[in-house]
Amino acid sequence: MTSGSKTWTLLCALTLSLCATTSTNASAPEDAATARALVASLGRPAPARTPFAEARFMKMLDKPLVVSGQLAWLGGDKLERTVEHPTREVSTIGDGEVTQQREGRSPRSFSLKRAPQLQLLLDSFVALLGGDSSRLEQAFTVQHSADGADHWTLTLTPRDAKLAQTVSRIDIDGSGNEPHCMRMQEADGDIAIDLLGDYAARMPTAPTRDALITLCRGS
Repeated sequence: MTSGSKTWTLLCALTLSLCATTSTNASAPEDAATARALVASLGRPAPARTPFAEARFMKMLDKPLVVSGQLAWLGGDKLERTVEHPTREVSTIGDGEVTQQREGRSPRSFSLKRAPQLQLLLDSFVALLGGDSSRLEQAFTVQHSADGADHWTLTLTPRDAKLAQTVSRIDIDGSGNEPHCMRMQEADGDIAIDLLGDYAARMPTAPTRDALITLCRGS
């Protein structure tokens, strides 16, 4: 089980994948004004939804935790992550609160005021989904790389020191205008690898870290 802060950070990181191609274009070596106009045109209207399958590799466990479901940006600062397998769980962010509802249990909520640096991160993600690349770069340093096979990788490194104590980097892999995978490297050595969109159905029955990274890189 992840802590509340890790769960919140994961929600925001996954939300980034809904509009990963926007920040890819924002990182290209283009005239700043042209890049901003392009990013604005690529901003996705709410609601934006995508299926996902996640394998979380933790040092304390011999096998990864694997879940699958759907992620949604509902507009404004409202995000929703629904786990459908192995058990149903819905986590939402909105109106300054995080709420988790697990099947058979009472909802649990906590205020984002407990983690102001994560509130800033949420604001940046909402700006990204709205096509505002300059606000994204306030929260992350952004690096973009691509190969001849149309595969690209976007690497995000948190600027905020407190956030970097939880998440050291986020790598997003994709091709064309579609993100396929997201790898969130946590500062304690744990890693969460998410397969997105059509790739979600390609999660192996017994995933390994190396196999998923190879899949994400298009090898």
